Amino acid sequence: MEIRLLTPADAEDYWELRLEALKQNPESFLTSYEEAVTRENPVEQVARNLSAAGNYTFGAFEGHRLIGMATLLHESSTKIKHKANIFAVYVTPEKQGLGAGKGLVTAAIEKAKTFEDIEKINLTVNASNEKAKKLYTKLGFKTFGLEEKALKINNTYFDEEYMVLHV
Repeated sequence: MEIRLLTPADAEDYWELRLEALKQNPESFLTSYEEAVTRENPVEQVARNLSAAGNYTFGAFEGHRLIGMATLLHESSTKIKHKANIFAVYVTPEKQGLGAGKGLVTAAIEKAKTFEDIEKINLTVNASNEKAKKLYTKLGFKTFGLEEKALKINNTYFDEEYMVLHV
């Protein structure tokens, strides 16, 4: 398995995996699958995001197949430039448990450490996603808050935990 920074050339593979993620785990993402598929030129938008300053998306590859992803976003506003956020973490179901998630989040953490001004990394996780919470905790993240009813999908509410890693 290879973990590497994605480039605009990976945009189509990323978009396909993103749609899979939104379908498989709607409770884990702010964007819905239905919203995503109505976007105009989504692959071009992804390509732009993959080359945007402060935006680092890592991919886990098995051969040439993208099986997982995670994004680190370095805040750019002066007052919050000491923070980064990890989001859009996903590993395709049949490849979970093989270390891709750990490799992706570790790559994002290591990237954050290359910036002198980043002091902490935040993330949110579905409060019922025990596997993800266990991984984040193992990597040093600590829960600092809970938002009840953070997401509402088909009249079902999902809570989110806020986690932080001080670097």
